[in-house]
Amino acid sequence: MAANSILDVIGGTPSVWLDRMVEQRGLKGRILAKLDYLNPGFSKKDRAALGIIEAAERDGTLRPGQTVVELTSGNMGTGLAIVCAIKGHPFVAVMSRGNSEERARMMSALGAEVVLVDQAPPSKPGEVSGEDLALVEAAAAQITADRGAFRADQFNHAGNAQAHLRTTGPELWADSGQTLTAFADFAGSGGTFAGTLSALKLLKSDIKGYLVEPEGAAVLSGAATTRAGHPIQGGGYAMPDLTFMRDVVADGYCTVSGETARATAQELAKTEGIFAGFSSGANVAAALELLAGPEAGGTIGVVICDSGLKYLSTDLWS
Repeated sequence: MAANSILDVIGGTPSVWLDRMVEQRGLKGRILAKLDYLNPGFSKKDRAALGIIEAAERDGTLRPGQTVVELTSGNMGTGLAIVCAIKGHPFVAVMSRGNSEERARMMSALGAEVVLVDQAPPSKPGEVSGEDLALVEAAAAQITADRGAFRADQFNHAGNAQAHLRTTGPELWADSGQTLTAFADFAGSGGTFAGTLSALKLLKSDIKGYLVEPEGAAVLSGAATTRAGHPIQGGGYAMPDLTFMRDVVADGYCTVSGETARATAQELAKTEGIFAGFSSGANVAAALELLAGPEAGGTIGVVICDSGLKYLSTDLWS
């Protein structure tokens, strides 16, 4: 059946068992990967973008034709560019220059106005820190005020987590044949983790949720920040008070280095044929670590967050 618009094909992505990677390590258990890089904007953020905009339209905080502004590492911006194009809202994406250039080009191609913000010293391209994000936030807030725009506010708007509560969690549970014992996810805004885990715990109360953070910036686990810059774009900003984590308690934490995330993403491509980005590599690395430890013999769900096509200019594929 043909869809009426591209918005109708957001979500409902397939899931794949990563049995080859598990078996190569001699581990017991399974990993189920939800391929959200097959969303129209090539990332899981399409779900949140649609959730936020539709919620804002329903409650009247977003007026017809009003400009939408949001900070982004590229994925939420791509999702919002798609949603806003269909719904008739001009969209301004505000992004750090530290993110890969493919993202800016894709958002621009989809009709977004892209504002790039210089990084804070001594940050370097490919490694976006919390300080870099603060500069992007300041620019986004100023543009929102100057243009009388609606701020999508992915770190705080309930539509983000609610989208994953309604869709990602139930889909993962059904795709697993109702066998999941745990869920692991890399922390960006926290919306995917909070929404998906909340849905899964409603379906099976003893499912464990593991929050994945970068080595050196694992502040949600209570660790000190020793390396704010890392190559896992889209999260790990060393923000200890994420709105979506206030009502959701992680059952455990996993720390993954940028090097491990990179190597696992490369292995994911060569072994499973899944061409994904850094945070997907972090998620799979964490799941493998869990099968080697506290979740041995279990069934762990992860999200393949975005496409490897968004990292061709980075050292992920060099």
